[in-house]
Amino acid sequence: MAEPRIVVVGAGPSGVRAAEAVAKAGLRPTVIDEARRAGGQIYRRQPDNFTRSYEKLYGTEAARAKALHDSFDALAGKIDYRPETLVWNIAAAHVWTANGNAQETLPYDALILCTGATDRLMPVKGWNMAGTYSLGGSQVALKSQAVSIGREVVFMGSGPLLYLVASQYVDAGAKVVGVLDTSSKAARIKALPDLLAMPSVLWNGVQLTRKLSKAGVPVHHQITPVEIIGNSETGVSGVRYRTASGEDKTIGCDAVAVGYHLRPETQLADLARCEFAFDAHTHQWLPQRDADGRASAAGVYLAGDGAKILGARSAEASGKLAALAALSDLGLPVDKGEITALRRDVANYSKFARGLSRAFPWPAAQAAALPDEAIICRCEAVSAGDLRAVMRETGAIEANRAKAFSRVGMGRCQGRYCGLAAAELIAAEAGIPVEQVGRLRGQAPVKPLPIAIGEEEA
Repeated sequence: MAEPRIVVVGAGPSGVRAAEAVAKAGLRPTVIDEARRAGGQIYRRQPDNFTRSYEKLYGTEAARAKALHDSFDALAGKIDYRPETLVWNIAAAHVWTANGNAQETLPYDALILCTGATDRLMPVKGWNMAGTYSLGGSQVALKSQAVSIGREVVFMGSGPLLYLVASQYVDAGAKVVGVLDTSSKAARIKALPDLLAMPSVLWNGVQLTRKLSKAGVPVHHQITPVEIIGNSETGVSGVRYRTASGEDKTIGCDAVAVGYHLRPETQLADLARCEFAFDAHTHQWLPQRDADGRASAAGVYLAGDGAKILGARSAEASGKLAALAALSDLGLPVDKGEITALRRDVANYSKFARGLSRAFPWPAAQAAALPDEAIICRCEAVSAGDLRAVMRETGAIEANRAKAFSRVGMGRCQGRYCGLAAAELIAAEAGIPVEQVGRLRGQAPVKPLPIAIGEEEA
């Protein structure tokens, strides 16, 4: 009997633990990852010639980062590892991959999607100017290039990542001139019962805020972003925001990093024909899975932040759990006690994540308040006014129909950065719940490919 073909997509916390569980069962999984080295975004490794310590790179998560890296390194020879490789399509129990100009189609009996997350962004007037970055982009610059995105940096948005990246910049010696948070302190107090499900993680968050305070970084809560100031020639020169009392203020800077926590990378789950459902807590469409990670599509398993944002620690547990589910479904023996323990861990993380969504709510009202001249889709230079005009002229209030008429979400990012905000704007203009707007459908290729591969496919 042939050995089951198990493919793991992603080598972040969930992918590493999934691959480890499969290898422990005596199988050789194929692990496909876009990055050059395993670790994911949260535990992204520095280039070989860099010498910063784990403590400097990962702060309170240094020990976990090292443990994950060591675990993956120990899998050498036990897995078929394919770094710097993009999975760009899934169909008929096969994955299509690209590495440079080379492409390959791989069959699978079980597919474990550990695709991770990306920044969740809300447009603001001026965010298309040079010097504006996502929180994740600013973190990559620090970890992979050891550079700050500017001489004087403002961090704006909400969520744990806002404070994590700001504190990492402080640790690196960069000048952080302000943290502008759209959430309120009162919301965090109300969310405490859920946040206490993971006291150690909550304490890490407290430490980050203390670090910023000790460094003299001003942190402003319950603000409303108004405009990123600057011009097309010199880029960002400041941020204008409104306080909770309604006072307009400006803070000078030459770079700003924006983000509102994270959103799952769900395009591959969509191509694999997984069912989705709207999550009212986070205002996002999420692929459905059972308690062990089984998706609605046969042979497909979902783990980590690519299914739902629960954090790196949960990703490790859910990655292993999904792998055990896949092994069990393939008729291989698994430890049922271990499965029960992992389910319990993931449930605790789910409660904590619910607390985060309450403590740092997605500011949906900001999309409705965008001025007509504000760019909503940076790839296609579509303004909020353009989208509103399309709605008036065509009556398009469904996400994909609005995309067809306006080109919102048709660019390089395929709606990753603008899709959620565009849906909120459409819902506000049409006077309907955002879930009625629907979601942008995933299409292959999920990311741009070299022309040579497109010619070969044609």
